[in-house]
This record gives sequence, C-alpha cells and structure tokens, in this order.
Amino acid sequence: MFRKRPPPEEERRVRANDRDYNEKFQYASNCIMTSKYNIITFLPVNLFEQFQEVANTYFLFLLILQLIPQISSLSWFTTIVPLALVLSITAVKDATDDYFRHKSDNQVNNRQSQVLIRGSLQNEKWMNVRVGDIIKLENNQFVAADLLLLSSSEPHGLCYIETAELDGETNMKVRQSVSVTSELGDQNNLASFDGEVVCEPPNNKLDRFCGTLYWRDKKYTLTNQNMLLRGCVLRNTEACYGLVIFAGPDTKLMQNSGRTKFKRTSIDRLMNTLVLWIFGFLVCMGVILAVGNAVWEREVGSLFQSYLPWDPPVDNFLFSAFLSFWSYVIILNTVVPISLYVSVEVIRLGHSYFINWDQQMFCSQCNTAAEARTTTLNEELGQVEYIFSDKTGTLTQNIMSFNKCSINGQTYGELTDPLGPQPKRLDFTPFNPLADPNFCFYDDTLLESVKVGDSHTHEFFRLLSLCHTVMSEEKSEGELVYKAQSPDEGALVTAARNFGFVFRSRTPGTITTTEIGRPVTYTLLAILDFNNIRKRMSVIVRNPEGRIRLYCKGADTVLLERLHPCNQELMNITSDHLNEYAADGLRTLALAYRDLSEDEWEAWSESHRCADKATNCREDRLAAAYEEIEQDMMLLGATAIEDKLQEGVPETIAVLSLANIKIWVLTGDKQETAVNIGYSCKMLTDNMTEVFIIRGHTVQSVRQDFRRAREKMIELSRTRDGGKEEGIEGWGESCFMGNGFREGQEGDGTGGEGGKQLQCPPPPPSNLMDNISGEFALVINGHSLAHALEADMEMEFVSTACACKAVICCRVTPLQKAQVVELIKKHKKAVTLAIGDGANDVSMIKSAHIGVGISGQEGIQAVLASDYSFSQFRFLQRLLLVHGRWSYLRMCRFLCYFFYKNFAFTMVHFWFGFFCGFSAQTVYDQYFITLYNIVYTSLPVLAMGIFDQDVPDQRSLEYPKLYEPGQLNLLFNKREFFICIAQGIYTSVVLFFVPCAVLSDATQSTGVPLADYQTFAVTTATALVIVVSVQIALDTGFWTVFNHVFVWGSLGSYFTIMFALHSQTLFKIFPNQFHFVGSAQSTLLQPVVWLTIALATAICIVPVLAFRFLKVDLKPQLSDTVRYTQLVRQKKRKPVGRSVGGAWRGVGSVTEGRLGARGGSRRSGYAFAHQEGFGELITSGKNMRLSSLALATFASRHSSSWIDTLRRKKHTHTHTPPSASGECSPAPSYVSGSVPPLSNSSSVLGGSQDTPIEEETGTAPAQNTQTSSTPTLPALAPASDTSAPQGSAQALNAGVLTPTSVRSQGGDSPGGWTITLGTVQEALFGRKSRAAASNSPGPPSVAKETSQIE
Repeated sequence: MFRKRPPPEEERRVRANDRDYNEKFQYASNCIMTSKYNIITFLPVNLFEQFQEVANTYFLFLLILQLIPQISSLSWFTTIVPLALVLSITAVKDATDDYFRHKSDNQVNNRQSQVLIRGSLQNEKWMNVRVGDIIKLENNQFVAADLLLLSSSEPHGLCYIETAELDGETNMKVRQSVSVTSELGDQNNLASFDGEVVCEPPNNKLDRFCGTLYWRDKKYTLTNQNMLLRGCVLRNTEACYGLVIFAGPDTKLMQNSGRTKFKRTSIDRLMNTLVLWIFGFLVCMGVILAVGNAVWEREVGSLFQSYLPWDPPVDNFLFSAFLSFWSYVIILNTVVPISLYVSVEVIRLGHSYFINWDQQMFCSQCNTAAEARTTTLNEELGQVEYIFSDKTGTLTQNIMSFNKCSINGQTYGELTDPLGPQPKRLDFTPFNPLADPNFCFYDDTLLESVKVGDSHTHEFFRLLSLCHTVMSEEKSEGELVYKAQSPDEGALVTAARNFGFVFRSRTPGTITTTEIGRPVTYTLLAILDFNNIRKRMSVIVRNPEGRIRLYCKGADTVLLERLHPCNQELMNITSDHLNEYAADGLRTLALAYRDLSEDEWEAWSESHRCADKATNCREDRLAAAYEEIEQDMMLLGATAIEDKLQEGVPETIAVLSLANIKIWVLTGDKQETAVNIGYSCKMLTDNMTEVFIIRGHTVQSVRQDFRRAREKMIELSRTRDGGKEEGIEGWGESCFMGNGFREGQEGDGTGGEGGKQLQCPPPPPSNLMDNISGEFALVINGHSLAHALEADMEMEFVSTACACKAVICCRVTPLQKAQVVELIKKHKKAVTLAIGDGANDVSMIKSAHIGVGISGQEGIQAVLASDYSFSQFRFLQRLLLVHGRWSYLRMCRFLCYFFYKNFAFTMVHFWFGFFCGFSAQTVYDQYFITLYNIVYTSLPVLAMGIFDQDVPDQRSLEYPKLYEPGQLNLLFNKREFFICIAQGIYTSVVLFFVPCAVLSDATQSTGVPLADYQTFAVTTATALVIVVSVQIALDTGFWTVFNHVFVWGSLGSYFTIMFALHSQTLFKIFPNQFHFVGSAQSTLLQPVVWLTIALATAICIVPVLAFRFLKVDLKPQLSDTVRYTQLVRQKKRKPVGRSVGGAWRGVGSVTEGRLGARGGSRRSGYAFAHQEGFGELITSGKNMRLSSLALATFASRHSSSWIDTLRRKKHTHTHTPPSASGECSPAPSYVSGSVPPLSNSSSVLGGSQDTPIEEETGTAPAQNTQTSSTPTLPALAPASDTSAPQGSAQALNAGVLTPTSVRSQGGDSPGGWTITLGTVQEALFGRKSRAAASNSPGPPSVAKETSQIE
C-alpha cells in the first residue's frame, strides 16, 4: 500500500527520450504540492497540530474530566463550547491558508508545456512532465523544470533568461548550450537524441551545477551556464529546447523553499511561563480546597452521614478529598483562559492590517505599500534596541550616477564654488547625437578635453566603452538601451557614451563602438572575468591597426599594486583623488591598461587555453593565468560614482537614535566609503566624542585596539564628569578584559581568559561601561571583525561596541552579517532588527528577531525572507515608533486586563469553597461560566487591544523617548502580572464578601429573605460584569465607535441573555438544563441588590481611580506628560506643528566642511557589483544575434529620571543605556554651536517637525524670533539666551534641543511651580545637567504655559 521511499541519491543518471529507463530510479514527478491538507486529512491532521499546543491539550483534558459525573459539578458544554470555538477559528484560518496554497499549486501544475513525445510536440500539463523529457520553450514562457539547455533559436545555443522569481535579481542572464547539441534544432534530430547525463543529486545551490554529458562515445562537461532552472522566464529568445534533469520537488526552486525559522516574541515566551505559573497556582488552590474538603468531611460531614451519605464510589474522607481536588481543577480552570491565544492572534492580525493600510508608508513612486508578512512579531516592533542595516540600496538608492573622475592626475567634476550659483548642466547633443539625454554632468572642462583630442582622456573613455559586460539593444537608429549586470557598470558605460565613446554592439569576438562620430570595431580576444577575490575585470582587444591592449578596471587596493614602477608619481596623485572621492561617500574604481606584443599574447593565450580546459582546479588555474597577464600596467585614472542617500535617511536615523535605538551598519563596501556614508546620514557627526577605528590584522592587535578604545572611553567620561563616576578612578590606565556588562561572578568566561594572557587586572565594576557618558562610534573592517567574532574575542567586541552609539562594520560577508546579529542576540537581552534589500542580506534578516526587507533595485529576495517589507528606509521610523509602540502598548494592556478579569471571575469560586463545605459547588449559573469569556468580556478587550493608543501618531514621532518603556519591557512583565493578579484577587474578595455580607441579612419588601443561592449568584455575576466593564472603560485611552459598541453592547448583551436564560419559556422546553428560572427578574427588582452592586463596584473601582490619579500627579509617565502639554496647547491656541511627513520633503544636503574635522587615513571606496561568469559566455567563440544583441525591456515614557534609574538597575545582559545624567552630549547637526548640545538619553525631543512651537504670551515673551526653513528636530520652545535664575533653571536639562535659527530674549521664568509641573518638566527635559547646571537656558515655553494656567 505504501511505496518504499527510494534511498538518497549519490548521483543522478538521466537518459534523453527514454522514460522506461528513467522510471527505474523513481525520480519525482513534476507535480508540486505546497499545501498541507486535503479533504480527507484536514480534520485529523489539523486537530493533531492544534492539540500539540499545551493549552488546547490542557482543555481537552479538562473536558474528559467533566465527563466523569463523580467529579464534575459543571456541564460538559462549559468547556467544549469555548474549546470548539477556539479550534474552529484556528481551523478556518488554516483551511483558508491551505485553500490558497491549493489554488496556487493547481494553477502551476496545470500550466501547459510542449513535450517532445515520439518525434512530435504534444501539449502536456506541467504535472505530467517527467525526468528525461525534452521540452520546447517559447519566448516569455516560464521554465517548467530544471532543464539542460540543448539548443536555441539564437546562434550557437545562446538564450536569455530572467531569474527574478528565483533569486530576486531583475537583470538578464545569458545561458548557452553545449556546443555538440547546439545544432540539434530540428525536432527529428532531437527525437533521436539519446545522450545520458550524469550529475549531482538534487540540492539548493542556485549558482552551481556539476555534471557530464555522455553522447556518441564522448563526454562533455556541464556547468550552471548550461542550465535553465524552474522559475526562470525565457526572454528575447524565440524558442529553445531543454532536457529535464530535475522535476517537481527536486528542482532548485523547490529545494530553496524550505520553511523559514519560526520567530516568537518575548511576550510569547513570557506568556507561556506565566501560564505555567498560573497552572501551578491552580493546582495549589485545588490542593488547599481538597485539604479543606478532607477536614470538613471528617469533622462536620460525618455528622450528616445518616441522611446525607457519600456517593457510592466514595467510602472515606480522603477519597472524597481526591475527587474534590479534580472537581476544583475543573471549576477553577478559567484562570488559564482558553481564549487567550486566539484573542492574541486576532489582535496581531488587526495590527498587521493597520501596517498594510498605512498610507504614510506607501511609496507612490514605485507603487509599493508596506506589508506585514507575519502576524506574530508586531508588539516586538515596539521593543527594538539594535538595528542592523545594509548600506547600498537600504540607506542609499542603489541608483548610480557618474559624478567625478581623475584622468592623468587631473580631477574633473569638482564644483569650484559650492556656495555659489549652481553650474549649468552640460548639453551633449550638439557634440554627440547618440548621447543619453538623462545623463547629468556639470564640469565643461572634461568635455573640452575630449573635444581637443587629449590622448589620456580619449584612452580613459575608450577603456570604459570596452571593459565591461554590458549588453546593448538599438531599438531604432541612435536609440540605445543598455542592460548591465550592475548599476555601476551601466553608469560608467553611459558616461563614456555621452563623452563620445559610444558602445554600440558586441559579438562573442568583437566590440563595436562609435568614437567621436567614427565607427570602430575591436577584436575581443579575451575577457578576464570579475569575481569577489580578484575585485577587478579586464579585456584584451585588438584595435583596427592590429595593436593588442589589455584594459583593466577594479578596486584601487588590488589594481595599484599591479602598476609599472614608472607610475609612482601619478599613482600618488590619483590616490589623493581617490581619498577625496571616498571622503565624499563616492564609489570608486581605478583604471589601467597594458600594451601586449604578439608574442606575449600568443604565449599567454596558450596558457589560458590550458587552464580553461583543465578538469581539476580550473578556477585556481584561471586565476593564476589572469594574475600573470595583469602586471606592469599603466595607470589611466579613476572614476567616482555617486550612490545617493535615500530620502529622509538622516532624519530617520537621528530620530531613532533619540529613541535609544542603536544603529549598526554592516556593509561589504570599503571602510572609507562606509564611514563617509555614515557621516552623510548623520550616524556619525563631527560633534561625537570619539570615533574608534579597529583595523588590526591579528588577534592580539585587535584585542589591543579594543582595550585602547575602552580606556579612551573611560578617560573621556571621567574628564567629562569631573572624575565623579564610581569605579573609574584608578582604573583608566589598566586594560579592561571581559565584558563590562557581566556580573563579577561571571568573570571567568572567555574574556577572563584573554585577560590572563595579557596579564590585565580584574575588570571594573559591571556597571562601569553602562555609566559611560559621551557619544562614541566604532568602525571595524572585515579582517578585524573576523578575529572579533572568534569565541575568545566576542566578549571584547560586544563590550566595546555596545558602549558606542553607532557601529559600522566594513567589508563583511553575508555570513559575518548573520554572525554579528547572533552575537548581540546571544550576549544582550535586547530585541534586534535587521534591514536590507539584497540577497546578501537574507542571512542577516533571518537571524534577527525581526527582519525587514526593502523592495529596491536588488530584487525581492530580501523581501521574501523578511517579516516586514516596504520601499524606503524612512518608513522604518513610523514602523517602530508608531506601529511598533502602539502594538506593544495594546498587547500589554490587553494581557493585563485579560488576566485581571479572569482572576476576578475565578477566585470567587475559591472563597465560596469555604462556605459550601468545599463541595465544589459553583457560584455562578453554568451558562454564565460558559459565556463570560466568549461573549460578555471578549469583544471589549479585543477592541482595546486593536484600537487603543495613548498619544496620536504624530506625537509618537515627535517624542521618541516614548519608545523607551518598550525597550525596558515596563508595560508587561512579571511585576505587572502580579499587580494584575493582585487586583483581580482583590476584586474577587469584594465581589464575594460584600454581597455575602449584605444579602445574608437582607429581605425583600414582602419580608422574604434574600439570602438564597440563586439571588447571590445573580448579584455577584451582575456586579462582576459591571466592574470589569467599568475597569476596561478606565483602561481604554482612545475611544472609537467600536469601543463604545463593544463595551456597552457587551453589558447590554449580558442582561439580555440572562433574562432569556432565566425565562419561563426555556425552562418549559428544557426543565433539566435551566435551573435559574425567574431568578434574574426577582433579584434585579430589589433595590438592595442594586445598592449592593453599586457598593461593590465603588469599592473595586475607587481605589484604582485614586491610585491612578496620584500616580499621574506624583510620578507621571512620559505619555501622561505629552498628553498634558497637548491639552495645554489646545486650550491656548491651535497646534502649529507640521506633520512629520512634511520634513521628508526638505531633506538637506550633507553639512559642508564636515570632513575637515575627521582625522585618519581614507581610502577609496570600491564599487563593483556584477557577477562572475558573463565574460566566459561572451568570449565563447560563438556568434550572437547581429541585429539586436541586447535584452528586452523587463516585464515589466516614562519620566526620564526613573527610566534611567531602571535602566541602570537592569541586569547585566541588558543593552548599554544612554547617558542618564543629562550630560551635554553632542547631538546631530541640528543644534548650533552656541546652544548646549543634546544628549540623546536625556531629551524626549526628536522627529522631523519643521516649525518649532512658539512661546506663549506670558511673563517672558519671545523677541526677535526668526525661523529658518531648514528642517530641524522639533522643540517645544526656543531656549532663552539669558540664563534663568538658579531656582528654576536647575530643573532643566542643559541640552534642551533648540533650532539653530531661533533666538529669543526674555525675562526670567516664574518660580514656585507645583510638584506636577516639576514632574512634567523633568519628564520632558530629563535630569538636570551636572556639567552645565549653572548656565542652563531658561525654562521652555511649556513651563511658561503651565505656570500661567496654574
């Protein structure tokens, strides 16, 4: 019945046109199935999966217990109804997801393909294609399986494919068939083809294939260049034929579609722990009540044995206690709420839709909306402490433009007067009709140099027009379209085109150009291809005069060392130019050439041919051959390409930094380019205390660099704070080994071992690095990072890097990116976020807690691997500070209220047990128990969890410090959980004992006593529903229509359902099920009952109101302060703050002169992004299409004082806190030199508000105020130039952020503020500065506004 699975393949053997032979190996068919269920298996498999969750299994166990009549005092439906509802909702969700998977599978499997069967082409569904079949593909068709390309309609078996679905890259690829099969274009020839392929087994390596074709007693090597992979699209090729090698699940596309690692949030993990604690608490309550039952049955129950005997199974008080234990486990099970997990998923789904629908995260240019690709991580977006970002395409646009160049020691493209009028853009059309009209260049001296015939300039652009792998398509005369593998190459070839050296077309053996209007055809002798090790590419061409020349372009680090000694002077000048270009953040290449004699060419050509045909170590032999010829070259110059920053990047980074989020840039670019991009995007500023560069090449030197960096940090911090930092004195000169974040008893780790090797003293106190003040940055290159990631060095790296505000890692590999992320996850209890746009960022994105993909120029592979995606880096600010913070806030409030209402509901049973002889009698009607969590209280808490917010989105962006409670996990933790539980238990005590005390002696108006069970049950249930409804009304901070409908509607539904269940009608139909007939009507008509309910409600709610009032008054959270100041403004005048989105439209350029403040050597930034392998295809010796060679167009907070105290108390693995004392740390360049700089840790101000909020008319009116149009971070008010009196000024931070162009002069601010105002002031502006308390600027306008009101 079940076929035995074939053993794992060691190699695959495929014979063309022979299905019988191939079927012996039981290869997979081409049918794919990504769905999990079918109609038969859905129910059992889905239920099996759901019951693997502990909560569901627990409730199934309770249901089984309830079916035992001896221990169950509740009907079975009280558990099965909620359980069935939960299982049904989850099953419907799973079924819907699987339906769409089935639909997608059927769509793919039923695509039509032309299969060569018995000499004729027949249409077959993809699912019916078999290994060994020969398939015909036509233009724009998807490749059905992994095929060996046999022949093509193009000359010599060439074809073009697009691989966007496979690897996310939108550039075109070229594939070529084996020469011996390229002529099999006829169906009859292909039908008789019986070659056999022996190759590697199925694997997921997209860029590798190794096999051999055996045909006619000969063998031919097969590589990845001969393969067409499933998921590719045939482009610009009329038709081609291929042999199916891998089908269905064996294809590389399906082999790469493994499931992404499931990510769980910290709240998930905490929730699981708390549920286990609750279960333990439930068991303890059951044991207490069971012991009580045993005592009662022995001491009291025995007196009733004569007329109230035990049930037959029970024969002694111990067995009665045992049964009582299980009965109470059933009754008290609602402390572990069955609906908790489903409610959490519904809330997360709602948050995900809010992200998807956010119009402010929609990019109109590329018509791309933000997308939440997962629903499980939303609240963790509000807890991020570390952001790991790629540079190219993430911070920058990855759209290259030719900006500057150096030719024979002369630099071009510099603007002589940056402050003067903008020079006129050059018009190339009169000089060159083939020029690209979109090309921008402003330096006319370069164009004049071309016009006058300067030989060096001509040779420079000749090299750019010849040394590349660009394909050209000439749609009409003079209308050229270039298709380049990398944006850099396209920019360079386009520059050569505009300056008169136009690349027109190529064949495998020729390159045709137009040079200053004259057509020239070069013989292409060889392409020395690019790879990541060589970091350069070369071409060898023969010009029409017969002279052979090698042209080379590449990274200056590898090219300059291969120059002829006579180039020393020119090399020095060019190196200076390269340094200048890199300092401007430009991507640079060096260019050189070498003349070859005929003999040199012939000798090298022979050695190259032997290396190319080698079967062993082919790549190494080719590299050696390339190395041999690329020597003694003559330097031509260098190019500089600009990769512009994305819109809004500097502002976004500045605001995220104010939110105490640390940003690390992990890039493959050179150190100099990355550093200067860091300055451009304001990660690094000239006002930083120190920028440390780690460039050691050995473990020892890297360790020393880290030690010196820490020593310098501590020394500067001590100088800055006047030597008052605890533990710093006497240690500055010693080296710090081990992690400063660890407790003393943990000092025996790897860091400690390193300390023994260097004979260093013991590490300083664990909070030493935590308390370092000042803004530091760390730059580390790839060589040093490799050592830093070693086991005995990682603590050194973490302790140094985490004390820095910004970290830049250069020349890192994709694996190292992931390792850095894993290192922080391992040693810091902090939430990490990785953001990138390319395939090289996938490992980093998958490693971080949260992965964000940018849908940019490098395809969609990063997006496919991500949890969230959008098109612009600037949207990250809104994703975290608005959606992330709101999601965290909502989830925390939801969980606190959820546990509170369930304990208030359940613990009443516990108290009742002491009054009912521990008989496991329930307080409430069983229908109330069933409906409490799924009807009466479910929708209001869902509405709060989905819609609630403390401050509007604009305020969340204006006050980045509001983000910090999430980082410190202040809103829901074990402490908050126990507070909720305590409140729930208090409420249950009130709800039980107040009605019990009042009703025990109360009577109806007729004199009938009210002290009966059903009256007590109705009174307690009604009071419970009213109390929890009032409580959620107090907890809700943002009321919507849904909140009103759900809260008051749920309250109304309670009374409606209760009167219906207690009606005569249902009792007559089901007399055995509805025992509370008439109870609601009779009970709620009694005034004393309503007085009891009102009294219980007041006793439950008034203490909560009093506590919250005092907390807001004495110790307000930052959100309370923001709301308060907003109310003050609204009373005085309309708000003048512009929306944050407006700031993006005014992004300023990089601060002029910023480079002068930086020291250290700078090297040019290497820019070369295309792939290896293109050159070999071009030079394969085959002809290409002569008419049109190119490719078709693409298918297209809390108060800062106590927050900082909490941060210092946080245990050792927590991230490094910001400066907690309000030191005058440098801020981004928004602050003028005359204003004390802002410490990111002590200011709540941030964002991108253009217009500062003016001072109110009051005791100190602003005078001579002028506002610049330059975008600035928002400030509540300009600071006064005149120092305020000591009494009022000390409460303010010396670093209040003030717009540079706003000046005000006014009198002293009034004194005698109330404690509320002082707390407001402290929350907004941080602790007073120790360094500059005496010259603090006067209080801001908010204080003045408040004083006027008071």
